[in-house]
Amino acid sequence: MKSIHDKAYLRMLELLRAKRIEKGITQEQLASALGVRQGIVSKIETHERRLDIIELRTICGIIGVPFTDFIRELDECLIIEQNLENEKNKNLEQ
Repeated sequence: MKSIHDKAYLRMLELLRAKRIEKGITQEQLASALGVRQGIVSKIETHERRLDIIELRTICGIIGVPFTDFIRELDECLIIEQNLENEKNKNLEQ
C-alpha cells in the first residue's frame, strides 16, 4: 500500500499542511530549513512526491509540532473517519 493517493496518506498531508500554515511557516521557509527547493515542498503537499517517515519527523520538528503529537492527532482523525465510513456503510445495508 504505497499509493500517494491512499486516503490515510492524503489525510496526513492535509494535516501537515494545516499545521505548517497554523504555525505561520511558508513553503519557502520550510524548504530553506530542509535544504531543498520550494517546489519539493509543493510536490509533497500536492501528492506528487512521497514523504517518508523520517522526512515527516524532520518537518514536524521544523514547524514546531512534536512528532508523536502529530501522529496521535492523525490517528485520531483516521479513526473518526473510519467510524463514520463504517456507520455510513451500516446505514446503507439497512
